[in-house]
Parts: sequence; C-alpha cells; structure tokens
Amino acid sequence: MSADHVLSLSDVDGGYGEVQVLDDLTLHLDAGEIVCLIGPNGAGKSTVLKTAFGMLTPWEGSVTYHGRDISGMAPENIVREGIGYVPQTDNVFGSLTIDENLRMGGVARKDGLESVMRDLYDRFEILREKKSAKARTLSGGQRQVLAFARALVMEPDVLLIDEPSAGLAPNTADEVFEDVQAVNDMDTAILMVEQNATKGLGISDRGYVLDQGTVRFEGTADDLLDNEEVSQLYLGG
Repeated sequence: MSADHVLSLSDVDGGYGEVQVLDDLTLHLDAGEIVCLIGPNGAGKSTVLKTAFGMLTPWEGSVTYHGRDISGMAPENIVREGIGYVPQTDNVFGSLTIDENLRMGGVARKDGLESVMRDLYDRFEILREKKSAKARTLSGGQRQVLAFARALVMEPDVLLIDEPSAGLAPNTADEVFEDVQAVNDMDTAILMVEQNATKGLGISDRGYVLDQGTVRFEGTADDLLDNEEVSQLYLGG
C-alpha cells in the first residue's frame, strides 16, 4: 500500500477469539475522502473499524496510518495519533451534560481545549443551545451530532463512524448525513459503515462492498451505485 494513503488495511485476517471474520482484506482511505463500507450483516464491516482503531489486533496483515504501522496499538494511543472513532451504540455519556461530554473527549489534550470547543459549538449550533442539558435528553440525531463532536475534540484527521443512521427516522438520518459531510468539510477523512447503502454511498467519494470478510467490489460511489450486480445483491435493486 502506498504511504500516501492516510489509512490502510493490507491483507488483513482477523476476528474474535478463534472466529475469523476478516479474510485477506485490503482497503484504504485518502486525505479528505468519505469512504463507505457496505455489505450484508456479518460481512465484517464493523470489525474493519474496530481493527483500524486498535480494539482488535490483526492476525495477519497490517494497519498503517500515514505509512506507519499501528497494528495492535492501543485505542487511547491511536486517538493521540489522530484517528477518532464513533461507535454505533453507547457513543455518549447520558448522565453527563453536552459540555461535560465534549470535555471528556478532550482529556488527552495538553492544550487548546477551550479553543477547539468554541469552534465545535460554532459548527454545531444545537450543541451550544443545549450545552448544559444532559446527553440522555437529546434526540437520536442530536446524540449522533454530540458523538461526532466529542470525537472531533482531539482534532483527528481520520474519523471512523459505525452506522450513523442506525435507528433514526428517515428525516433525522438525512440530517445526520449532512453532519457527516460537515465533519468531512473540516478536513477530516471519514471511513464509514452504513447499512443504508444508497444513502451512505450518496455522500461518499468511494466505497467498498464487503462480503464474508473480504472486499467483493470497490470503486467510486457512483460506479457502485450504477453497478447492476451490486444493486441487485446489496442495494435492493
């Protein structure tokens, strides 16, 4: 893989315990991109993100960030390197206020916390309006915005997002996808898993279709959306 890629998984085998999920998987993310991972349940999409974030160590192959091997590095160190992660569930602290959630996201910062928080409040107005509210009082879409913002407190140049529209009403999901694009506009490259493949690819530059732990198709988002086989097998076309 080229060192020009901001994030690469190369020839990765991996999984949980003795259960293999990823099988010789290779993909990459370039600076400024949104890349969407789609595929059936159990294809290994979330496992890719967990492997990239150090929650799982590859059995074989490697994870590189700006050309440096970070395979198996602890998540707290990966955050400091410049990679953020927004899991699908349990991605905010419900008993804490919005402001407290954001500060928790910045515990590893040595300086500049107040400045970056001001910038995030300017970017996501709903958070500023509700900064003293407990996170558990937020709507599903607002919680996702908070989860994005909390991950951005460390100013990552890569953000891994798992199923941002999961469980949301269609209108709310559309708003969350707009927020994903807003995050991308902050010079943050995004590797995103999304079950709503059409919507996910609709805001992405490129995509990968995973099946049984390996890449079945890859290409520009438009090419995947126009691919008849991809449409029939994975997009419900």
